[in-house]
Amino acid sequence: MRTANISRETKETRISIAVDLDGDGTGKIGTGVGFFDHMLDHVARHGLFNLEVKAEGDLHIDPHHTVEDVGICLGNAFLQAVGEPKGLTRYGHAVVPMDEALAEVTVDFSGRPFLVFSADLPKARLGEFDAELAEEFLRAFAVQSRMTIHVDLRYGKNLHHCIEAVFKALGRALRQALTIDPRVQSVPSTKGMLEK
Repeated sequence: MRTANISRETKETRISIAVDLDGDGTGKIGTGVGFFDHMLDHVARHGLFNLEVKAEGDLHIDPHHTVEDVGICLGNAFLQAVGEPKGLTRYGHAVVPMDEALAEVTVDFSGRPFLVFSADLPKARLGEFDAELAEEFLRAFAVQSRMTIHVDLRYGKNLHHCIEAVFKALGRALRQALTIDPRVQSVPSTKGMLEK
């Protein structure tokens, strides 16, 4: 069972996350930030992960702490759920259109956390979600999951479509990278291990 349950409480947020990497795409998301919930639901649906997220944060200030801390916890949950990476496909890549927008996400479950975020998003807000929080979430997720993640928003005009294409592509790339390939009998690296 590739599952994990993570809880984290600070003076700013209280978060609990449950993830099943071999699910059917069911998302039960409640962060208090509607657009962010919608994006996380796309990750679950397109990644075929079962994902439960409950978050309470200092939204009276702004959504920053909540979004970043969900990224931290979700990254921890994915890392724990993968466990020993024997048989892992390791790499994943997806290009997703959303009307006029096109986003590409490439991931490597390498043990070496890194984020490249190439998306020229305007400083604007979707509901209570500031567009710049997409990068904050992805950075926290990459660091805690110990993945390399490259995001390239090739083009797009509608901000909702641009960010949604990124999150859908993230789900599909993660699904590919975290799939177990029965032909891979060991850790997918010539080193015989992934960096820790």
